[in-house]
Amino acid sequence: MIRRSTLREQLAEALRDEILAGRLAPGREFTVREIAEQYGVSATPVREALVDLTSQGLLETRQHRGFRVHAYSFDDFARMLEARALVGEGVVRATRSPIVRSHPEPDPAVRSPEAMTSVRRRAVAARDAALAADLDILVAYDLRFWRELTALLGNPYLAEFLDRLRVRCWAFVVPRLRGVTGLRGRLWSGHPELTEAVERRDAAAIEEHLGVLHHSFLALARLGGDPDPAPGSDPAAPDAAPEG
Repeated sequence: MIRRSTLREQLAEALRDEILAGRLAPGREFTVREIAEQYGVSATPVREALVDLTSQGLLETRQHRGFRVHAYSFDDFARMLEARALVGEGVVRATRSPIVRSHPEPDPAVRSPEAMTSVRRRAVAARDAALAADLDILVAYDLRFWRELTALLGNPYLAEFLDRLRVRCWAFVVPRLRGVTGLRGRLWSGHPELTEAVERRDAAAIEEHLGVLHHSFLALARLGGDPDPAPGSDPAAPDAAPEG
């Protein structure tokens, strides 16, 4: 149910879930009126929610034609992975652990033991969903896991940047995996191990887990079919991206 008190946020979240689940497929076009009728709400909060999703890179505006779900190419995906890897590698090298970054006024709510307990719970839930090959549940818990973990960085700009990249990566991957069989054992499930490495402040182990994640995500995207390399591009180049 959409709660009237938070229509804009609720609508944006609901539509984002539809995109991440692959039910709003890349290239799908729709109007504000269609969405308003679907959810039984007025056009204003719908338009605001769609503008928000456009700013997040999930939608495109179509002049006089409404909106369209953004269709990322494999090259876009590889570049997003590379950007995420570079940032992740830089964070680990600069701080030697995502939870020990010096901060003049640490936020107790973020750095409390309860925050880490919540991260561990998300890690277990994401691992279980990955092992069960339940994409819908995995995407939801994976995003929550990373949001809570990156919040420990104490830098909201980094956290927001990484979250947007991860949402876009899943938006590319999930539609490619619909209909693919044999996903059990092929989805990255190292959330608990990464969490333990973070708690130990083991930078080497963190880098190793992030590297495995990077290449696993790349291989996962290819399960839906090998991409056609762009003219003059090196198909193997994404594998050479820094791990993370």
